[in-house]
Amino acid sequence: MRTQRRGLALGVGVGLLWTLGKVSVPKLVQLAIDNGIEVGKLHTIVRWALLIALAGVISAVFTGLRRYYAFREARWSEAVLRDRMFAHLQRLHFSFHDEAQTGQLMSRANTDLQQVQNFIVLIPLTISNAVTVVAVTVILVSTNPLLALLALGTLPFVNLLARRFSTKLHPTMVGIQQESAELAAVVEETVSGVRVVKGFGAEGTQQRRLREEADDLYEVSFESARIRARYWPALELLPNLGLVAVLGYGGHLVLDGHLALGDLVAFNAYVVLLIWPLRMLGQIVAQAGRAGASAQRVHEILSTEPDVVDPPKPVKLPSGAGLVRFEDVTFGYRGGRPVLQGFDLTVDPGESIALVGATGSGKSTVAKLIPRFYDVDGGAVLIDGIDVRTAVVREVRRSVGLVFEETFLFSDSIAANIAFADPDAPIEAIERAAKLAGAHEFILELPEAYGTEIGERGFTLSGGQRQRIAIARAILADPRVLILDDATSAVDPTKEHEIRDALTEVMRDRTTIVIAHRPATIALADRVVLVADGKVDATGSHAELLASSARYREVLAAAEQREAERLAADEEDVAVVD
Repeated sequence: MRTQRRGLALGVGVGLLWTLGKVSVPKLVQLAIDNGIEVGKLHTIVRWALLIALAGVISAVFTGLRRYYAFREARWSEAVLRDRMFAHLQRLHFSFHDEAQTGQLMSRANTDLQQVQNFIVLIPLTISNAVTVVAVTVILVSTNPLLALLALGTLPFVNLLARRFSTKLHPTMVGIQQESAELAAVVEETVSGVRVVKGFGAEGTQQRRLREEADDLYEVSFESARIRARYWPALELLPNLGLVAVLGYGGHLVLDGHLALGDLVAFNAYVVLLIWPLRMLGQIVAQAGRAGASAQRVHEILSTEPDVVDPPKPVKLPSGAGLVRFEDVTFGYRGGRPVLQGFDLTVDPGESIALVGATGSGKSTVAKLIPRFYDVDGGAVLIDGIDVRTAVVREVRRSVGLVFEETFLFSDSIAANIAFADPDAPIEAIERAAKLAGAHEFILELPEAYGTEIGERGFTLSGGQRQRIAIARAILADPRVLILDDATSAVDPTKEHEIRDALTEVMRDRTTIVIAHRPATIALADRVVLVADGKVDATGSHAELLASSARYREVLAAAEQREAERLAADEEDVAVVD
């Protein structure tokens, strides 16, 4: 709001001109009655009537301008905050996203920002209404203090009720925003994981989860409605009591000749003018409470500082060939035991290694530390002799290409997915990357070839096709270090050779770290590294480790057992479908 003070000030200024037009009408009516109707001067009545019409036009014009500036600034605030929120969410560290619910983040970036926007709209409107109340109060007191006291006698009670209303309402507003986010989280998870839900026939389970969250939202919303029902009628009634008092006492004064008829009519008009701003008070209090709760939730995100940031004086990565070194690395995820302890490993430029280990041994953690998804607790990770913590984060990640076990493709064309790291890449570069990844042939068979739009997460393609597009995406980025995190685990073994052929081409003369458990994938690497207990347990060729390491044989046997169970489960599913 501070950055928009000029626009908001302009909105308030326009609102003050609206107030001037609005407040002048009752006074002009009083003068028309006293100086025209009472004395029977027609030309005087016409003159005051024209002035009243002019005041009405002024009020109407500035009503439109007041709303225009109010909504312009509010929408601009919402747009700026949404940009800030989105950019900040992208800057935040992986551990934050590990714990945060997507539905919660979407609720804060959408519903909560709308509530803040709704409050900013009210700023020029509320200030102009407040000035109207002050101006009308001054006019009433200067006209007849006793009558003004009767007209404004309910204001202290309105103020007291408004404060109590705000105090009672705020906790329920926070609850509504929180429960709305919880409901959104369930919907988002169910839609994103609809294949898992349907695969396990768990629609009823998700329906019960949704019903529980919907019931919670209903309860807190209904509590808010009960609070409004208790306080809003009084806030509506009290201003009208002032009008009744003015008509009763003022009518006697006119009949007794102690008050001019024009004064009474103007007095009544001013009291009526007060009713709408005072009625708005309840709405303003409710909206302010909801906006306060929403702003608090937005602030929780924006005030979270990223753990992984650029150093004050970053060092530029040299133009090396991809030497990777782990020096006595210790690392554990937030709140957990150390995953790596005293981890030492060197991968020479152009060398390919396969990281093998039992589940939970730290293989994937090793891969995540190289592009600095997380910072080590001790030791250092170096690329071409430079500690990744001393370089610009974006530069480090541009130097490392990743193909994850779970392939994520965007709802866009195949060309756009391959060129994700470089949207301006020419089609020749995109096709070259696809050819190296073994994807070019099947892409050409699609309806619109590289322009074919794929569905959410790429589920319109097979697992092998998605994986090859992900490999092409990594190739186009042209990283000095390539990380393949179990890149063939989700691929049917009968199709695995297609991915392996693509990987063999991609890995040539490039520093590559392969996380694998299938012997055929392990065989792609020049060297095998066995990870156990957070350290390098053994290193050598596949044949050497089979002969020398009992732990290595156990890891492979366990992996083969899991693979056999997975294949058996897949065959069972096919049989059920048949």
